Amino acid sequence: MTSKPVLVTGGGGFIGSNLVRALLAEGRSVRVLDDFSTGAAENLDGLAGGLEIIEGSLLDHDAVARAVEGASVVFHLAARGSVARSVEDPIGSHHANATGTLAVLDASRLAGVDRFVYSSSSSVYGGIDALPLHEGLPTVPASPYGVTKLAGEHYCRAFHRTYGFPTVSLRYFNVFGPRQSPDSAYAAVIPRFISALLSGERPVVQGDGGQSRDFTYVDNVVHANLCAAGAPDEALGRAFNVAQGGRYSLMDLLEALRPIVGSGEVEIEWAPPRPGDIRHSQADVTAARELLGYAPEVTFEEGLRRTVAWLAERAGAVRTAA
Repeated sequence: MTSKPVLVTGGGGFIGSNLVRALLAEGRSVRVLDDFSTGAAENLDGLAGGLEIIEGSLLDHDAVARAVEGASVVFHLAARGSVARSVEDPIGSHHANATGTLAVLDASRLAGVDRFVYSSSSSVYGGIDALPLHEGLPTVPASPYGVTKLAGEHYCRAFHRTYGFPTVSLRYFNVFGPRQSPDSAYAAVIPRFISALLSGERPVVQGDGGQSRDFTYVDNVVHANLCAAGAPDEALGRAFNVAQGGRYSLMDLLEALRPIVGSGEVEIEWAPPRPGDIRHSQADVTAARELLGYAPEVTFEEGLRRTVAWLAERAGAVRTAA
């Protein structure tokens, strides 16, 4: 195994911190680049040997150059997430996601990195009415966030074709799991629902609850990243769906959570739908299975159980500290 470090940008974030743990468990030397504007330093607490943290922005040329120097693989997860946030501040999302990705991509090329794995999003498809979604479909993002993620994909593809730089893009579908915060105004639906049920509060459903998603447990996304890092040349310059391959409505989600949390009938607080949201989403993961060797390892139900356990433990720790 190579002694060169691997870089995880956004390693203090939800997905990034889970990837960092998996890489360290494999005995890899891991470097993290994060400005902790959306991630949290405590997500990396307790991680000892083999971890180096560089605190800095994707738009800080010197920080990025230091981060990629000598790296064998760059896992680029750093981004300003959330469709809703991008609707409120499209320019900020563009700078962080599109310009930031280009900055890390070019620095990685110049540093001679062996493989660049880019975290994209199912948002690139927009609201296409053709399920399950496969990579041959048009990409017509419905939000500024989706546009920024698609721009990153195009840059990765162009760098592979123009410079021969080895890139793989991964389109994540609605990732959930431990270290995903329920507290932000832009928090994802699963931690928000679980947090409300654990607290005995009414979960807020935006829209009519019939909208559906391909909810994907975070360990499956980590697995896809590790697969992409060692994928064959046929995968280079391409984008792949990373998902569970199923579809659950928000009402299905609440019904699945009730027995896990131990709650009775749930009284819902209804709210208007979010701008930029699509109605339904589900992935075809055939290409990732055939070219990356990816297969979901944790089921939706087991992922929910693990996430509830983590959030319950977190809520207990917060109450104890208070």
